[in-house]
Amino acid sequence: MQFAQQARTLAVRTVRHAALAGVLLASAVTAMAQTDTPAGTWQTIDDSTGQPKALVQITQDSNGLFDGKVIKGLGANNQPDRRCSACTDARKDQLILGMTIINDMQKDGDGWDHGQILDPENGKVYKCKMHLEDGGNKLVVRGYIGVSLLGRSQTWVRQQ
Repeated sequence: MQFAQQARTLAVRTVRHAALAGVLLASAVTAMAQTDTPAGTWQTIDDSTGQPKALVQITQDSNGLFDGKVIKGLGANNQPDRRCSACTDARKDQLILGMTIINDMQKDGDGWDHGQILDPENGKVYKCKMHLEDGGNKLVVRGYIGVSLLGRSQTWVRQQ
């Protein structure tokens, strides 16, 4: 009788451990999926002050292309009525909040390339490339004219 009870206890513990292992594995797979792609929410940093500037949400469309839009201004940029007065394209005088500033990024080797990024501060549109660092927690975004040597990079931080 005692042996049967010990076997039953061991079986229950084994099932619990297996269930816990399954939950942990699923969490790890989800975390990995979120960190091997630029999809997610990113905190941008102001080049001149080093302070958080905005939150940009990057999403993947049905064609596998990535776009990013401003979902929140931070600090001095937290002005919902702020407009892109310097823009020269269809975004001229449009609200920056909700504006798509990254277009058509596509997977290219270890990064994403062949897209464009708008700098709402000066209204200019640049070619763009980006890659992940720090286990997918940082996104290095480079805007450039012509060749990528002629540009600047920003490191954005993934938000959970």
